[in-house]
Parts: sequence; C-alpha cells; structure tokens
Amino acid sequence: MKSVIELQEIFNNYLAEQSFEKQPKELYEPFNYILSLGGKRMRPIMVLLGCEMFSNKGETALSQAIAIELFHNFSLIHDDIMDNAPMRRGKPTVHEKYNKNVGILSGDVMLIYAYEYLLCNSGVKTEQLVQLFNKTAIEVCEGQQLDMNFENEMYVSVNDYLKMIELKTAVLLGSALKMGSIIGGAKEQDAQKIYEVGRLLGIAFQLQDDLLDSFGDVKKFGKQLGGDIIQNKKTILLIEAIENASTEQRNQLITWLEKKNFDPKEKVNSIMDLYYQLNIQDIVEKKMLKYYNEALTNLDEIDIPEINKSGLRRFAELLLVRES
Repeated sequence: MKSVIELQEIFNNYLAEQSFEKQPKELYEPFNYILSLGGKRMRPIMVLLGCEMFSNKGETALSQAIAIELFHNFSLIHDDIMDNAPMRRGKPTVHEKYNKNVGILSGDVMLIYAYEYLLCNSGVKTEQLVQLFNKTAIEVCEGQQLDMNFENEMYVSVNDYLKMIELKTAVLLGSALKMGSIIGGAKEQDAQKIYEVGRLLGIAFQLQDDLLDSFGDVKKFGKQLGGDIIQNKKTILLIEAIENASTEQRNQLITWLEKKNFDPKEKVNSIMDLYYQLNIQDIVEKKMLKYYNEALTNLDEIDIPEINKSGLRRFAELLLVRES
C-alpha cells in the first residue's frame, strides 16, 4: 500500500507534467495562477486513496484526480467572486489579481478541462463516473446557492447549515473517494460506504474550517482571519452563538449583523468576545468530532483488509489536526 505522502508525490508530479500554457494567455494565466497557489490537494489525494484501497494501484486514477482538482479550483474562483474574497491561500484571489470577467471565463474553461480528464482512461466505467460527477457538480451548485440565500436570512438553523455544507463541501470529498474506488474495482456497496466516509469527513472538515476562520492563526490559515464575521457569513459558530445566547447577547449579535457601517476590527473583536463567553469553540469541536467518528465507523464496515484502510485513517487524522 502506498502512503499518503507517496500518493501526494505521484499526484504533484503528474500535475506538473500537464500543460495549460495556451493562448490567449489572458484566459490561461489565471487558470495556472490558482493551480500554482498549491493548497492541500486533499480531494485528488482522496481519489488516489480510494483507488489504492481497492487495487493497490492508486496511480490508475490520476486523470480522475486531476478532474476533481480542476473542478474544485473552478468552484473556488467563482465562489471567491461571489463572496468578494480578497485572499486565497495567502495570495490575492483570481478576480483581485486580474478581474471578475477573466475569473469567470478562466473558471469556465477549467470546468471543461475537468470533464476531459474525467473521461481519460475511464474504459467501461465512463457512464458511472459521469453520473457521479454530474450529480456532485449539481449538488455543489445547490450548496452554493443555499449559502448565498443564508446571507439574506437573519436566522438559519443548525440543520439547514449542515445540509448546506454537506452539498457545498462534503459531497465532493465523498465523490472523490467513490470515484477512486470505482476505478479501483470496488463493489457497489463498498463504493457507497466509502462515499459516506468522505461525506462525513467533509462535514467535519468544513466545521473545522469555520473554527479556523475565527480561532486560527492567520499566518497558517492563509485567508483573512475573521472574514466570515466581517461578511456576516452564517457559519456554525454564528448559528450556535445565536441559539445559545442570552437575550442581551443575542441583541448584541443582531446589532452587529444589522450594522452597515462599522470598523472591521472592532466587529471581529466584539463578536469573538461573545464566542468566548458562549464557549462556541468547544461546542463546534464536539460536533466536528461526532462526524469524524461516524466517518471512521463507516470505514470499519468496509470489507477489505485493515492495512488497506491505514492510508485513509492517517489522512483523516491529518484533516482533524490541520491549521490551514
């Protein structure tokens, strides 16, 4: 069995071999720029891990791993435009470095290339892979729309929020693992079980991402700290704070949410004070661990040798303790 580090090296080498240096450069330069920012490459590694678990030949799914990475970066470019985000992975976002129109078009061509890689070396599994990819792409768009809807709603329930992050973030992780398992020859019941592992890990991952936005180290996190607070994003932290707050604390939160003109630093500090008073970090960490443990329970139920699961177990641990 190849380790996560070995699979990362295999993927990064393969990605480096791909050429997107084409004309017009105004279209492809932003495409290459966002790929050059790196990132955790979590999703493509999960494709390779899924394949490795069932075949010991994770590299067989390299084309599909590229497809997942391109789709993810396409969604980041468009999400950053919609969120007016200034930074991504510690660098200016595509629309900030270039402009919004360039970002939209570069994202579009990246999505088309994702389909091209998806179909490479897919053999008799083409229909299965396309159906999975299309279902996931639709769900990611649905999740993004829910996220935008929440911007105009004062109150969002915990369950509604969890459904949104399941669609926007978690299904892509589930799809990555399942896609790799399909290439690796997994039985349908095992492929679906591995999808559940990824989906549950994805929810835990996003809950931790919410925590890092407010409680992380800006130098390690790579994005604007407190950005969710400034933008009134309905994260699990804010939702839990509203649900657990006293009347006075809730009124303070609502006052900040309704303010049109404010000092960003003052707003972040004031809401963070309320988060500390309400012990929000502990509440969200417990919820995150619940999904993480459910993911591992599903992994236990997959009928393959334990050694074949070791890479994914280690990868799941790394997701839980990450700082960015």
